[in-house]
Amino acid sequence: MPSENRVALVQYRLEQSRECLRDAIRDVDAEAYKAAANRSYYCIFHAMRAVLAMDEFDSKKHSGVISVFRQKYIKSGIFAADFSDVIQRAFNNRGKSDYEDFFIVPIELTKVQVEEAGSFLQEVERYISTLTLDPKT
Repeated sequence: MPSENRVALVQYRLEQSRECLRDAIRDVDAEAYKAAANRSYYCIFHAMRAVLAMDEFDSKKHSGVISVFRQKYIKSGIFAADFSDVIQRAFNNRGKSDYEDFFIVPIELTKVQVEEAGSFLQEVERYISTLTLDPKT
């Protein structure tokens, strides 16, 4: 049974994810593809952290969040296996965009990444909606 604090954390992280997705869509529309790659990755990242908050797990490292999410939620079949590739592509593109000089994710790949982030968030929201989040029940 989730505590009130955990429920609030899940909801907060979902809102962070939604905000990042809105930013990514806005950035694509503004042709700010580097920013869109970054924001769409963070949409995915915060969505994973929302799910993991239900398990009272967090990590200071992105790789830790990704690894535990894959192990517990993708390998177990709760989320589709192809989401593992979505996560990895977004992680790689964000890293290269943020840290490699002169690297820009190709426009079409950025648009696909934003769409995949939206699909990922939608599946996370669907999954979380199946859980009992009311700490009083």
